[in-house]
Amino acid sequence: MDQSVLIMGGSGQAGAGTAALLRRWYPALPLTVAGRDLERAGRVAADLGNATPATLDLRRADLGLPPEPGFTAVVAAVRDSHLNGLRFAQDHGVPYLSISNGLVDITPEVIAGAQRTTAAPILLASHFLAGLVVLAAMDAARDFERVDTIRVAAVLDEHDAGGPAALEDLERLMEVTSAGLIRRDGVFTWATGTAAQVDVPSLDGSVLPGQTIATLDVPSLALATGAPNVRFDFAVGESTGRRRGDAPSLEIHLELRGTSSAGTPLSTRQWLVHPEGQRPLTALGIALGVERLLGLRGAPVPPGLYTPEALIEPSYAAERMTELGTLRLQGEEVSAPAAR
Repeated sequence: MDQSVLIMGGSGQAGAGTAALLRRWYPALPLTVAGRDLERAGRVAADLGNATPATLDLRRADLGLPPEPGFTAVVAAVRDSHLNGLRFAQDHGVPYLSISNGLVDITPEVIAGAQRTTAAPILLASHFLAGLVVLAAMDAARDFERVDTIRVAAVLDEHDAGGPAALEDLERLMEVTSAGLIRRDGVFTWATGTAAQVDVPSLDGSVLPGQTIATLDVPSLALATGAPNVRFDFAVGESTGRRRGDAPSLEIHLELRGTSSAGTPLSTRQWLVHPEGQRPLTALGIALGVERLLGLRGAPVPPGLYTPEALIEPSYAAERMTELGTLRLQGEEVSAPAAR
């Protein structure tokens, strides 16, 4: 592959982590690390090898990049605020992936893709961890004949919220709406006020104040599994890892209820825990999307709008998560309350 993967925000935490994973998996894959600070991008590129630094200007249609032989994909690891990255990918007919447009502000991106359906494949990965939670829940759902309820509860350590761009995204999304999107009895509806306020369990049994949030994970899980009841609860606070004196950890509680192939009631509770927090998993979610879009695993993806679960095999994502150090604990292995 002689053309480079353009990583917008490639010198940030998510972008640099994604580049490192792609380099580990595909040593010969050319990468372009694009950021506002060329010196910083240069350091990341030098550490990677077979990578080129570039200055990024999201306000320009050409992204401020010099003329190139071409890119093989465009990855927006930073918010594509003017959608110039998306337009650039469409104009050049190459895959595009984004992670920063939440459920409440994704409409311009969707419309841009819908207006030019034959231009390029677009992966909408603005889910939590770029879609890994959805894939993990779908992997757990394989044991069910029918899924009735999916409840996700995530604890993000306040010391692990990401770099300046990630913090800006989080603040923007939390300011836009305090309502949470849930699916209840098959109907997508909004939880507001006290109905959106929940207690979120932590791995060690502590409970943090949190809220039900509006995230793409809810419609993705509901429509992929057919579950009529889906919610995603979220809290920012001190994680179990930091309470133990270790690094901030990421903790995700999954609870699924439904029926088995024999028609009997079936339920499962499990925890996904990464001792190094959300950063490595966010990078993994992006890297899995890039790998799939490029046809490095599976056939090349034709133009259209996609979500992570439409392209990535859940069991493969689960394997990669374990490989990266994610702990997957069953409910009986921990003494923590179920998510409400």
